[in-house]
Amino acid sequence: MIKRNWLWAALFIIPATELFGFILVSSWFGASKTLLLLISTSLIGLLMMRFEGSKVLQDSRQQVQEGRIPGRTMLDGLCIFFGGLLLIIPGFITDIIGFTLVFPLTRPIYRGFLLKWIEKKMKNGTFTYYKR
Repeated sequence: MIKRNWLWAALFIIPATELFGFILVSSWFGASKTLLLLISTSLIGLLMMRFEGSKVLQDSRQQVQEGRIPGRTMLDGLCIFFGGLLLIIPGFITDIIGFTLVFPLTRPIYRGFLLKWIEKKMKNGTFTYYKR
């Protein structure tokens, strides 16, 4: 029940803040420049996601060939994937979060939170992993 309430709140809060951001930025630059800015940030973010994603994929393949487990690289891949999803959604706030997820210098912040969340889920027994 709590998870559903959080989801419903996010479904209303995120578009409302994005609309507020769009109105605020369009009052500074005008509607056409704001729309152009939204499109360009999404395109730049998608190109960045594609580049970083291929780099992470190449790193993980190399680690597997060396016989190492690509744990950190897999978490980077998750961050890039969710960052790309946020970059597809039109809006400035989701673009900022998406860029920080895709950008290699800010990604370790999210990786740390993600690792702590996975560890907590594994200790609770709500996260299942399979070993070969």
